[in-house]
Amino acid sequence: MPLFGTLCVIGPGLIGSSVLRRLRAHPGLVDRLVVADRDPAVLERIRDLDLGDIVTEDMQKAVEDADCVMLCVPVGAIAPVAAAILPHMKPGAILTDVGSTRRSVVEALTPHLRDDIAYVPAHPMAGTEHSGPDAGFATLFEDRWCLLTPSGDAPQAAIDRIADFWRAMGARIRIMDPDHHDTICAMVSHLPHLIAFTICGTADTLAEDMRAEVLDFAASGFRDFTRIAASDPTMWRDIFLNNSDALLSVLDRFSQDAAAMAEAIRKGDEKTIVETISRGRRIRRSLIENRQA
Repeated sequence: MPLFGTLCVIGPGLIGSSVLRRLRAHPGLVDRLVVADRDPAVLERIRDLDLGDIVTEDMQKAVEDADCVMLCVPVGAIAPVAAAILPHMKPGAILTDVGSTRRSVVEALTPHLRDDIAYVPAHPMAGTEHSGPDAGFATLFEDRWCLLTPSGDAPQAAIDRIADFWRAMGARIRIMDPDHHDTICAMVSHLPHLIAFTICGTADTLAEDMRAEVLDFAASGFRDFTRIAASDPTMWRDIFLNNSDALLSVLDRFSQDAAAMAEAIRKGDEKTIVETISRGRRIRRSLIENRQA
């Protein structure tokens, strides 16, 4: 049995197009794919890639017959897009999204919800620095975590269907509170991106002769930061602004730890330096053991 008769994906970028590719690679999970976006060039590319049965700019028409609507737009656009489409969704349908911040999105979206539409937010913890329809691939979610943050009154049947959907994408499922989600993601995703953007900005403001050498002789550590820093600016602007409280909290903690490490280096405190490096090694090993590296 298909998971959904008709699935509508709004915003076929990296995440959305990876979902579509997975569904094309596993026929039978969904009977019909509807893809919507406001950018004609994006829709033309979706047609070229044959990732949708119906491809349209008309979002209201796109959602009319959908059993599930998945919003794959930047987090700052989730609530406005939801407000525009919810009046046109059919009773009994499920609304979901893939936003990487939760509390601000839920608070902005909740006033627009209908009693006959189940809302089950989901966040697949997967991605690359690339964006757009050509960036996706069918195995993006394989063995990655997908975090569901449904409200207490969300129907269990709808939660189960979204969980089953992401398992079919290859993901591992965890259900958690929105605030806990935001704190976890601030630490493991949002703060590393903030640091990467900032380090690249620091390198870019060096004197011109030093800047050229930094770029010429970039070692693997700096190259890793530049990969993260190549991510989409609009998406990350929205993430930082929509998860500001949790992000600033973990940034304060990181700043204290960085200051402590600086003091250890200044004083020649070998014990603290070794302990800090060893913690990093242990975390890396645990990621490998958990199949997240």
